[in-house]
Amino acid sequence: MEPVAALKLIALSLERAAAPTQKVRAFRRAAAVLAELPAGELATRLARGTLEELPGIGASTARAITQAAAGAEPDYLTDLLAAQPPELEDESPLRKALRGDCHTHSTWSDGGSPIREMAEAAIDLGHSWMAVTDHSPRLRIANGLSAERLERQLAEVAELNDELAPFRVLTGIEVDILLDGALDQSAELLARLDVVVASVHSKLAMPAAEMTERLLTAVANPHVDVLGHCTGRLVGAKERPESRFDSHAVFSACAEHGVAVEINSRPERLDPPRRLLAQARDLGCEFAIDSDAHAPGQLHWLPHGCARARECGIGPDRVVNTLDADAFLARSRQRGA
Repeated sequence: MEPVAALKLIALSLERAAAPTQKVRAFRRAAAVLAELPAGELATRLARGTLEELPGIGASTARAITQAAAGAEPDYLTDLLAAQPPELEDESPLRKALRGDCHTHSTWSDGGSPIREMAEAAIDLGHSWMAVTDHSPRLRIANGLSAERLERQLAEVAELNDELAPFRVLTGIEVDILLDGALDQSAELLARLDVVVASVHSKLAMPAAEMTERLLTAVANPHVDVLGHCTGRLVGAKERPESRFDSHAVFSACAEHGVAVEINSRPERLDPPRRLLAQARDLGCEFAIDSDAHAPGQLHWLPHGCARARECGIGPDRVVNTLDADAFLARSRQRGA
């Protein structure tokens, strides 16, 4: 096994397992250091036992490099793969039908990897497109993009699409829904984007009537394509209760305006809960099964969302990211007209 590839696969597997960011970065940093070595230096350092003298190479990464260079699968990787949750190996028709992902993040905001690395991981999954939806300006804790920075990101995406074709990186944003339901970016910029995921990140415990009006205003905005993690809940160790709102009214508005309800696949979100997912299904909503990935390995979390969709009787015909890029964009243009 080639050492750089082994380190990257370890990092990817750690991301799939939701490992701490610093641990993932250690292996990605080591891979980057190795990739920059002059020809022959790795072999020399292996022979002399001086790998750990390189910046960014510690005991764990050095052991993995040494084992990979000897043609073996590193023990670290073997253990990670053995502990991989079986549900992530999803061969269901719904998972196979997914062509893209409407909700991903990069180092432009609070993601851990550049857009290119995210796109390359999506290609490895067999996808034909991916929307990069970094945060909007007011979410400062997540390094949200100002209008100027978003403009620069659009230029980067255009260059990547020339290089990665036929794969497509769709331009996008996860735009904050402000307290009055307005969106945290200019209408002119939102109109230029391929995918707008609108989400609430603040005042999640506001009164139900106010939250309902907030969501209804956002859903009625012609630039919105997807309503992101609608209840804002967290499950597991960092539990957070659901926001309260009139779900019948909000999902009816989503169906009326053609806004897809996101089925968020992050293990700590799994949002919306099943009862609301079933209600949205019955009200005629379409859905986007999204990873909300902040790292390449997290793109592999889509099976969590697929499982919830299957449990609620939602088939591929109701999921917008089963469309290819051209059909998806045509749908967005039609509903925004």
